Amino acid sequence: MSEEYFVKPEDITRPPVHPGVFFAEEILPALGRRTIGEIATLLGVSRQTLHRVMAGETAVSPDMAVRLGKLCGNGPGLWLRMQAAYDGWQASKRLKREIAKIPVLR
Repeated sequence: MSEEYFVKPEDITRPPVHPGVFFAEEILPALGRRTIGEIATLLGVSRQTLHRVMAGETAVSPDMAVRLGKLCGNGPGLWLRMQAAYDGWQASKRLKREIAKIPVLR
């Protein structure tokens, strides 16, 4: 019989990958020899906007998630979940001391 191991959020030390960085490093190379400008045009956004997302400087908004989901054929859900995981991890680390003072109500 196998055992289940639960990972608490505070046990996770490696941050989730920003969805824009994931797009830049994993998806964009698979799209062939297309430039950022060409991809931005297909998405209907500026090259600068796409570059900021791919650099992890800007969050993947719901609008951008819909656009990326259509382009990649996987829908917006994946991109929104990746952004939520990234944002949650960042907030947990940033607020660690404050959160430690908050009791758990049972």
